[in-house]
Amino acid sequence: MRRSLAFALLLCFAMPFCAMGAAAEKTGLARDVLVLFTSDVHCGVDQNFGYAGLQAVRDTAAQEDYVLLVDDGDSIQGEPIGILTRGQANIELMNKMGYDVAIPGNHEFDYGMDRFFELAEMADFTYVSCNFAKNGELVFPAYVIKEFDGVKIAFVGITTPETLTSSTPRYFQDEDGNYIYSFSQGGDGSMLYEKVQKAVDDARAEGADYVFAISHLGNEAACAPYTYADVLGNTSGIDAMLDGHSHDTMKVVMLNKSGENVIRQACGTKMAGIGWLRISAADGSVDTGLYTWNNSVSAPDLLGLDNEMDRLVDEATGSIRSQLEESVGVSNVELTINDPTAVDESGTPVRIVRRAETNLGDLCADAFRDQMGAEVGIVTGGSIRKSIDVGDITVNEILGVFPFGNRVGVIEATGQQLLDMLEYGVSAVPSENGAFPHVSGMSYEIDMSVPSSVKRDKNGLYTGIEGEYRIKNVMVGGEPLDLEKTYTIAAQSYVLVDHGDGITAFDGCKLLKESEELDYRLIIAHIRDTLGGVVGEGYENPYGQERAVAIGQDE
Repeated sequence: MRRSLAFALLLCFAMPFCAMGAAAEKTGLARDVLVLFTSDVHCGVDQNFGYAGLQAVRDTAAQEDYVLLVDDGDSIQGEPIGILTRGQANIELMNKMGYDVAIPGNHEFDYGMDRFFELAEMADFTYVSCNFAKNGELVFPAYVIKEFDGVKIAFVGITTPETLTSSTPRYFQDEDGNYIYSFSQGGDGSMLYEKVQKAVDDARAEGADYVFAISHLGNEAACAPYTYADVLGNTSGIDAMLDGHSHDTMKVVMLNKSGENVIRQACGTKMAGIGWLRISAADGSVDTGLYTWNNSVSAPDLLGLDNEMDRLVDEATGSIRSQLEESVGVSNVELTINDPTAVDESGTPVRIVRRAETNLGDLCADAFRDQMGAEVGIVTGGSIRKSIDVGDITVNEILGVFPFGNRVGVIEATGQQLLDMLEYGVSAVPSENGAFPHVSGMSYEIDMSVPSSVKRDKNGLYTGIEGEYRIKNVMVGGEPLDLEKTYTIAAQSYVLVDHGDGITAFDGCKLLKESEELDYRLIIAHIRDTLGGVVGEGYENPYGQERAVAIGQDE
């Protein structure tokens, strides 16, 4: 196959392929096996590398290697192409891309269980998960085995048990509110470890020479005891883990339960990274790495890639492009989910929206309070997915902020219930938690010298507080919070009534009303009608307006 000069440059700068060696009798492989993996694509099929770049990488590698393509979850939700087709366009593109194996991440379920199973039926690839069950029976195979030259390679799927709360909890219940779906959640994590170990052992018994975990676990402290480190540290027999969920890009080598080294590799989000795992035909060794794209222009656009996936992605996105390009207003400031200066080891901005106030969080909470006519507006950090740059604001950008398509409700809640929700939301600070509350019409302080005493049940739902509150000095409408008083609170129904992110503090509250429009439309209306089409004054500070202030930190 002839390569273009543009793509040759891509290989030079983004793809440090390992040198090829002669195949050895030790492995029986005639070629190296290259596993390419994506994670947390969140519908970013035309961003960064995009699927066109992924095809170019795969096709180039396939000239010399056996190539497999896997996905670690959260692929079908996160951009308008997902929302407006309820995931179908994304599954069709994954089919055309030629994925071999995928796992369901927590956001695969955001369109409801019936819809996810419809999408799974459409898929030409295999979904695997060793811990996703209905009434105790696995929904998908725990693993799948691929074979090259007699060498068997198993992929064990692991879906985060956090799915029960980080998607919509009621989706996993029957009509009576009983959970019929499960993810081996609860307790000290041992149920999950046992499921993973059984899948690994079963794959080995079936003759697998290599066992790789493809997982949606992540590294966030709030996910314990279900992080990648928890699972690898409590199991043995996994040769490498290809992980997602926390959007990080770290490669870690750690000891498993048997004291053996295991590689864990992540690849970020929105196609900014393509992860790789290579099995050497020469000596059977395994290594992993990451191809990264750090340019503001996508690889397909910058390099002029012209292949099947470029055309298919353009066709899929083109049909909705005109409505997405409609102008909402103008922002004179960057509205952010990230720290304005800090970057990680790969140069990627550090996300803070799930552990600290940002100006974008303030804007969203203001919109809910304003448009719903409530005393307090709340938006959780986990629901805010993308920053807004300085300049023209389009419908597409607003959908990027709120890609889940939730409705917004108003409830009556006591001051005590509001306090409990805040306490739960900040329980992981300074680590991330999707429930972190951005607020409007009120302010609060987080005493960092006080450890969290929040309690959760086996499903990850909030059950109470057993100790001192970290939340201090709560003010509502300029007055101290009255624990006995009732307040009207506007937030996404996901938070108020669906136990989203494990929030149960508002159970029993009266639902006064629910918006006819989805959440992103309320942001649009707030910018156009209340702010006069211009976002700027009051939102200049990326760290917000000191509505959530950390105190008691060590100097």
